[in-house]
Amino acid sequence: MRSTRRKFMKHSAIAGLGSSLFPASLFAQSNSVRPAPLMPEPNFIESNGINMAVYEKGEGPAVVFCHGWPELAFSWRSQIDAVAAAGYHAIAPDQRGFGLTDGPEDPMQYDIGIFCDDLLGLMDAKGIDKAVFVGHDWGGAVVWAMPRLHPDRCLGVIGLNTSAARPPNLPAVEGSEPSLIIQTPRYYFATFQQPGYAEEILAADVRKTFDFILSRGGIWDKENFAQLPEDSDERRMDLLAMVQRDDPPGDPFMSDEVMEYFTETYAATGFTGGLNWYRAAGRIGTIMANAESRIEVPSLYIGAENDVILPPSSADGMEDFITDLEKYTVMDSGHWTQQEKPEEVNRVIVDWLNRKVRA
Repeated sequence: MRSTRRKFMKHSAIAGLGSSLFPASLFAQSNSVRPAPLMPEPNFIESNGINMAVYEKGEGPAVVFCHGWPELAFSWRSQIDAVAAAGYHAIAPDQRGFGLTDGPEDPMQYDIGIFCDDLLGLMDAKGIDKAVFVGHDWGGAVVWAMPRLHPDRCLGVIGLNTSAARPPNLPAVEGSEPSLIIQTPRYYFATFQQPGYAEEILAADVRKTFDFILSRGGIWDKENFAQLPEDSDERRMDLLAMVQRDDPPGDPFMSDEVMEYFTETYAATGFTGGLNWYRAAGRIGTIMANAESRIEVPSLYIGAENDVILPPSSADGMEDFITDLEKYTVMDSGHWTQQEKPEEVNRVIVDWLNRKVRA
């Protein structure tokens, strides 16, 4: 079924005409969400059965930025400007279920194959044959899947914090640094599975939720994290328990304007769309089972020193199945790397693009 849908999206006249624009102000008003500040005005396309909000700037080779949870295209506000100024067509969508983009109710409409099909629909609507895909967090999982599912549409891949999943036909990596997280039934991935449960907790005080999650220090300080008791909420990465504390760990580091936009957007949309990405995650193995085992396009992994969920060591062994791979570690950064260290991330991305894509 998915193969048939991809062919339809790629070749049908509907897909080719899917770039009809809707006035951003009308769309935002109808959904109680305003377009992101500090970003170009979004346009709206029809892609893979949903209306998708797309922010874009610049001309040249296409670079598509895919955000994670609980983020938005807005998370790439610094990268859009820098990459466009360097001579590229920078594109950042609100992904399925987030922000100004549609979010189907069925959680099974949020699997890795569908996310990739969404990107194909975006490219077809924009008349783009190939692109570089840049992804952070969940967006990283999507962009690493693109060259395995759709190698003919990829110029390159940049995974920010998120490493590429090891193909099942390869043996496990030996000697890699063990995770500091003690996984229990309270691990955040598990507590996100029950519909409605995480939503109620996260939405109780949306600004408090974002002040905790989009922070630095706290759970994003590897050295201190390792010293905490193994039965602590932190070591178990029980995000829902931590956010309910009177004083959750971590220090907000973004401007009030930025934090207010995340807050007001999620207050309007709720959290279900993004949480559905976790609820359909069990389908990844089946979808990727027959995908290409090697990644042949130029690739870059950017890790962050203090990301304990997606540590740089998670990229160990990627050389075994990626032909052209570079790695870089951003020091003194937690999980929200492109927002915590934007200048450094921009420099690394633009340098790599100039050497691997424009050359």
